[in-house]
Amino acid sequence: MDRVSAFDEPLKKLLGGATAKVMAEHLDLHTVGDLLHHYPRRYEERGRLTALTDLPLDEHVTVVAQVADARVMAFNNGRGKRLEVTLTDGHGRLQLVFFGHGVHKPHKELLPGRRAMFAGKVSVFNRKMQLAHPTYQLLDAESADGAEATEAVDAFAGKLLPIYPACKQLDSWRIAKAVDAVLPSAQEAVDPLPPALREGRGFTALPEALLKIHRPQTKADVAAARDRLKWDEAFVLQVALARRRYADTQLPAVARRPVPGGMLDAFDAKLPFTLTDGQLKVSKEIFDDLATEHPMHRLLQGEVGSGKTLVALRAMLAVVDAGGQAAMLAPTEVLAQQHHRSITEMMGELAGNWGLWREAPPDAGGAGGGPAPGGAGQGTKVVVLTGSMGMPARRQALLDLVTGEAGIVIGTHALIEDKVQFHELGMVVVDEQHRFGVEQRDALRSKGKQPPHLLVMTATPIPRTVAMTVFGDLETSVLDQLPAGRSPIASHVVPAKDKPHFLSRAWERVREEVENGHQAYVVCPRIGDDEDEAAKKKGKKAAEEEGDKRPPLAVLEIAEQLAKGPLAGLRVEVLHGRMHPDDKDDVMRRFAAGEVDVLVATTVIEVGVNVPNATAMVIMDADRFGVSQLHQLRGRVGRGSAPGLCLLVSEAHEASPARARLSAVAATLDGFELSRIDLEERREGDVLGQAQSGVRSSLRVLSVIDDEEVIAAAREEAVKVVAADPDLEHLPELRLVLDALLDKDREEYLDKG
Repeated sequence: MDRVSAFDEPLKKLLGGATAKVMAEHLDLHTVGDLLHHYPRRYEERGRLTALTDLPLDEHVTVVAQVADARVMAFNNGRGKRLEVTLTDGHGRLQLVFFGHGVHKPHKELLPGRRAMFAGKVSVFNRKMQLAHPTYQLLDAESADGAEATEAVDAFAGKLLPIYPACKQLDSWRIAKAVDAVLPSAQEAVDPLPPALREGRGFTALPEALLKIHRPQTKADVAAARDRLKWDEAFVLQVALARRRYADTQLPAVARRPVPGGMLDAFDAKLPFTLTDGQLKVSKEIFDDLATEHPMHRLLQGEVGSGKTLVALRAMLAVVDAGGQAAMLAPTEVLAQQHHRSITEMMGELAGNWGLWREAPPDAGGAGGGPAPGGAGQGTKVVVLTGSMGMPARRQALLDLVTGEAGIVIGTHALIEDKVQFHELGMVVVDEQHRFGVEQRDALRSKGKQPPHLLVMTATPIPRTVAMTVFGDLETSVLDQLPAGRSPIASHVVPAKDKPHFLSRAWERVREEVENGHQAYVVCPRIGDDEDEAAKKKGKKAAEEEGDKRPPLAVLEIAEQLAKGPLAGLRVEVLHGRMHPDDKDDVMRRFAAGEVDVLVATTVIEVGVNVPNATAMVIMDADRFGVSQLHQLRGRVGRGSAPGLCLLVSEAHEASPARARLSAVAATLDGFELSRIDLEERREGDVLGQAQSGVRSSLRVLSVIDDEEVIAAAREEAVKVVAADPDLEHLPELRLVLDALLDKDREEYLDKG
């Protein structure tokens, strides 16, 4: 059998249709290779019980425990039966509950003293942790079903019991049995590590590592296997990124050196504040890149409010001074309009009459049959381009870009369309990179006569190891210094279900802020209009499955309740993504002008919105947002001289992971610390989702938080390998594994490199 095809074999052939279907639908496992790379989450030692006191609420767990007692209870006037089983680890206790006809078998088998593996979702009932209707596998041979128990013991003959990532439909021990069926195929594994690298670092052979990770005899087996498999994951990924970086260095670009006496100098001279040391340092890194004849590929990451837009504008002005055009790609229309407004204000108000000619641009002739985009002593036109613009405005913007009259354009995905052409595209700025895939930013870059310089911005702080993986094809600049005058933000969790009077107090605080001359945001997860009905029903169904009886709160509903209730008499307006662009722009303009007291909005305000007079934010159903998103939202307040207040309203249970997440956000304003928490909370593979880097979720044992040394070393080795053999002609095994990792579109891009 071909070495690759053994791993490509569909699971259906070996495991049968029913098991294969569950694995595909609930665990995303489709082939022998997928299952062999589905490693145990942890290992339990035979004879040792799982600590029951630290089980995570609302998560599917597998535990090894001993039955302390079991009793059948009658309810509903004797018509119903409930079996309650208490498990112990010698310290803590966990309750199991079985209902109806399901009580007979466990009542017969789960006798005091019995040991077994139990799997189910952890919940709370009457303030006690419990598993309702768990599945279980007896581990002692003296059980009611001796044959089945013997089989269970044989399956885990070693001292270490592998506990697999499982689901309600498929227990860990059933996954273990399926792994036994495919383990012989581990001998067919294609080894991606070059022999010299593998031998030099003393790694275990790959087939042996796969056998040891699944069926270890000792803890040393596990450690050796994990070390080897971590390296595989880090190295293959870093080779993919190194090949992209190498391909980019082979491309030509027009050097865009700042021009003395140009718009950049005039802009800087009019700034009413001093640039921070961080802004000057990062600007120098960008200007140095722009001066080279290969395209810049730089990631600018910075805390909320650190002045990234200002740094980006200075870079764009330098490019326009040097005869090029600059395009900024924003993820939403609201953000595109906000950037357009703030940039035109910065240029028009701060830099005098040279900065912006929106209605009557100067007659700036240039070579190439059209006006140059700008230059020393000249001004330039700044245009905005979004998908919902009216045709006359859109036509004019497109004309301004193709003739070069507009030196700067801010737009949404509309910029990527085929119709959009530039006179001389010199630089692309991508704001909030996590909203765009690699292919989208490449589509915009392809509009230059030569590859333009690229600056990617994100306000989500990223640990260094993540920057080396998710953004490993980019050089990194960090802007972690906040401008002087930024105020502190106090954050608090409001437990609306447990303490409803806390929510009443929250609305009183909003009213107090408004009475003191300030403004407030109220953020909701959902819009609440007719078009939202399907999402509402879907949300309700999901909520009911999770034990929550209502869909997420909606902007339109909350706005109406507030205007009639606790915030009656205040000027309350709404803002959401399905409003007409003119209406959205009008609401934001009036809010910025202080004509609106409270803005009830969806996450369209998440990034880029800058209203210094807004001091308070109430986030409804805050547990439905991610850590980074909450940090982004919170960054909309405290942008002026008055202190900010952020209230995180939640009905989540006090012991739930959701509440722990909110408490973590409330406890720190450090975006880098929060990014670690965010990463620890999610599956590590999600970090490398297709939308981010074109690479499938591939991390199983490599931790992008904890394995910095491995990632850094793998990056060094990958650079050497790619420099010596860019097309991997002499490393066919590595190329095969890389092909399996990369999706087709991504691979085609690398081939074009």
